[in-house]
Amino acid sequence: MSTSIYAKRDFDGRIVALSRRPGDHTDPTWSVLPNDAPEVLDFIEELAEQREADSAMRDSDLSFVRVLEDVIDILVERSVIRFTDLPLPAQTKLLQRRDQRRQQQGLQLLSGEDLI
Repeated sequence: MSTSIYAKRDFDGRIVALSRRPGDHTDPTWSVLPNDAPEVLDFIEELAEQREADSAMRDSDLSFVRVLEDVIDILVERSVIRFTDLPLPAQTKLLQRRDQRRQQQGLQLLSGEDLI
């Protein structure tokens, strides 16, 4: 049994939003479709693909942040820059991340399989 879903369309007629509840009935951009309509399923598939791409980018960003932290550490270590040359918010964030990383490493050391 197919139930209905409300679809909002752009000026080209493409679905840009879905809702289980009716939108503004006076807004002609909303229409009722069966939830298993091919264009509804295509829209949901596009959303899933976009979410996957966003997740991959977020993972890449997190890895890149670690690279930047390492570069900053090297520059400070080699006296190319001083830690205090960095803006205060950057200093604060770097110190917070260092503390969090130390705490994580400490937890990892205590979670080995050899513990009784």
